[in-house]
Amino acid sequence: MTISSLLEPITGKPGPATLSQANDWMQGRTLYGGASALIAFTMAQRAFPDLPPLRAAQIGFVAPVGEQIELSAEIVRQGRNVTQVRSEIRNEKGVALTAFWLFAAEREANAVRAAEPLPGWPGSPSDNEVTMKGQGPSFIQNNFEIRFGQAKDADHGATIRRWARLTEDHDLDPVSKLVLMGDVMPPGAMRIMQRMGPISSINWSFNVLDPNTQSEDGWYLAENASQHADSGYSSERLRMWDSEGRQVLDGLQCVAVFG
Repeated sequence: MTISSLLEPITGKPGPATLSQANDWMQGRTLYGGASALIAFTMAQRAFPDLPPLRAAQIGFVAPVGEQIELSAEIVRQGRNVTQVRSEIRNEKGVALTAFWLFAAEREANAVRAAEPLPGWPGSPSDNEVTMKGQGPSFIQNNFEIRFGQAKDADHGATIRRWARLTEDHDLDPVSKLVLMGDVMPPGAMRIMQRMGPISSINWSFNVLDPNTQSEDGWYLAENASQHADSGYSSERLRMWDSEGRQVLDGLQCVAVFG
C-alpha cells in the first residue's frame, strides 16, 4: 500500500474514511505511529490548505488506529504569523489519536544558533550495511530501507541510531516525510530491557528545524535515545539528521515498556 493510497481517502472534510489495505502499515494491532500521525497532519493540511510551514507538533497515541476511522480538524487560534490546528482520528470506541499542530510563517531572525553536530558521525548510508531486511514489523519490511548508523559491536547504551529512507518517495512534501519517518526507530529503552516484552508509544512531541529539508536520495539518520527509564516507562529523545549532518527534527516521546 503506497502512501498516496493511504492518504487518498483524506479529503479535508470531517467524517468517516476507510484506509483500504492498511495492513502494509501496521505495527502490531495499530497503524505505525508515523503513518497515523501523517494521516492527522494531512487532514489538517487539506482542511486548511493555506497554512504556513509546520514548526512543531504534539501527538497523543490514545488507542489503536485501524482501517475504519473518522477524521476531524479545527483551527484553535490563527494569529498574524502562527496558526494552531487540532486534528483527531477516531475509531468506533472514540478518540484514537489527537494532534496539535503549530504552523508558523518565517520571520526575520533575531537569534541564530545551529544545532550541535552529532559526535561520531557514522558516514554516508553507502558506508553502512543494510539491516532489518525481511525483519521487524510489516511497515518496515514493506516501506523502508534501513542501514546501520552505529558500529555494530560497540556498546551504545540506550541509543538506537539508523539510516532510513522510504523505498518509494511517494512525492511527499518535506515535512510530511519527516512526520512519516520521525518515529521509525524503536525506543532506545529496548537496548536496556532486562527481558523482552511489548513496547508502546504514548505520545510524541517534536520541533521541525528545517521545513524545506531535501536530503540526498531520501536518506535520514534517525535516533531514539532513552534519557530515563523506570516504573514501566521510558523518556525518549527522537532526532533526525539529513545526509549532510544537519539536524532537521528534535523531539521527545513517552514509551510504555511492558514485561
